Amino acid sequence: MSSSSQPQFRYTQTPSKVLHLRNLPWECIEEELVELCKPFGKIVNTKCNVGANRNQAFVEFADLNQAISMVSYYASSSEPAQVRGKTVYIQYSNRHEIVNNKSPGDVPGNVLLVTIEGVEAGDVSIDVIHLVFSAFGFVHKIATFEKAAGFQALIQFTDAETASSARNALDGRSIPRYLLPEHVGSCHLRISYSAHTDLNIKFQSHRSRDYTNPYLPVNPTAIEGVMQPTIGPDGKKKELESNVLLASIENMQYAVTVDVLNTVFSAFGTVQKVAIFEKNGGTQALIQYPDITTAAVAKESLEGHCIYDGGYCKLHLSYSRHTDLNVKAYSDKSRDYTVQDQTLLSTQQIPSVPAAPSVWQSHQAAPMYSGSEYATAVPGQVPPGQVPSWNPSAQAGPAAYVSASGPFPGQTYPQSPVSAYATAPTPTGSSPLSLTQPGVPPVRPGGASPPGHPPYYVR
Repeated sequence: MSSSSQPQFRYTQTPSKVLHLRNLPWECIEEELVELCKPFGKIVNTKCNVGANRNQAFVEFADLNQAISMVSYYASSSEPAQVRGKTVYIQYSNRHEIVNNKSPGDVPGNVLLVTIEGVEAGDVSIDVIHLVFSAFGFVHKIATFEKAAGFQALIQFTDAETASSARNALDGRSIPRYLLPEHVGSCHLRISYSAHTDLNIKFQSHRSRDYTNPYLPVNPTAIEGVMQPTIGPDGKKKELESNVLLASIENMQYAVTVDVLNTVFSAFGTVQKVAIFEKNGGTQALIQYPDITTAAVAKESLEGHCIYDGGYCKLHLSYSRHTDLNVKAYSDKSRDYTVQDQTLLSTQQIPSVPAAPSVWQSHQAAPMYSGSEYATAVPGQVPPGQVPSWNPSAQAGPAAYVSASGPFPGQTYPQSPVSAYATAPTPTGSSPLSLTQPGVPPVRPGGASPPGHPPYYVR
């Protein structure tokens, strides 16, 4: 019996002349299996590199007693079965013979599935992949992605013959060291055939290329230097920047809606799209800005801040790999502020202003920026405590609002039945909507929160 913490055998299975071997070294070959098993009898068939990690195998003996002999020997031996110094776990298989039906990865095709081991996404660029594989023939298309197995790529050749020659030459080999970033020691290629025959590439980018269609739209991330990893002064890889932020919301004691996120993030620039979703038991959101610079300012200013007072709904921000969100224009979980559709929005309004009444119900909830793109609201009578929608036709009528002093001269505001959030005197030259840190843009408007919610928090 092995001294290993994991038992080497399973005794509950019916004996079979086919044995199942686990924990084999990577890319264990048939000769190694035969060398381990031949002292116990004649080997009539083997099947190597089984399983997601390709570290399992099946061995079929000519006679059942030979398989029982091997299992019995290692069950009573103080020395476990080993291949290349690794302990091999042995058990009877539930099959009685090995049928060598080829898996989809063994059937030759014109598209290769390449797993690049020892690297992270971004360490090996799509141009390097194209350079390596185009040595064997014309590469039509490449698509890269991340799976549980690691960083992978689909590479389409003209025919199965060209793909086979590339697979035979590169499988198990390493990409030349001079083509890799300095922080990458080495990487190995594990190649199989894909069931795909023609890849569907929608645009040219740093993650996908179609070398047969020069008219395919170019994604902004395809520009050299954008979304490519850079190394900081400390030698560590810096985070890839993007115009889309991924927000993880911690301590969700109160609801966070699309309108709330728009109000918070529009303090730093025009928010184009917002999407909220659940992942891994938590709430996350994607916020799209027009450019990376605006997103970077918002990320730096909002990271670690809470939407509500008391430490509720804390924001943790990172850059998303998305660059253009595909969301429904108007729903509970998403909003596209670039769409101006009267069938979706009940009133005319500018981009980045939601149609539903804003949650910031206070006379201090003024637009964050002055200018023609923000219109002053002049509606008629509205229920107490609600913010009316903008009605351009009512601008010519008598003013229904009285002026209120604030940091935005020339604008008028309704008398709010809710008490103002900021009661302390405002320092000269500063706005009650701004953060306490000098030089940092305002995080969100102040003012009382909706009924049943605590006040919005400005750290």
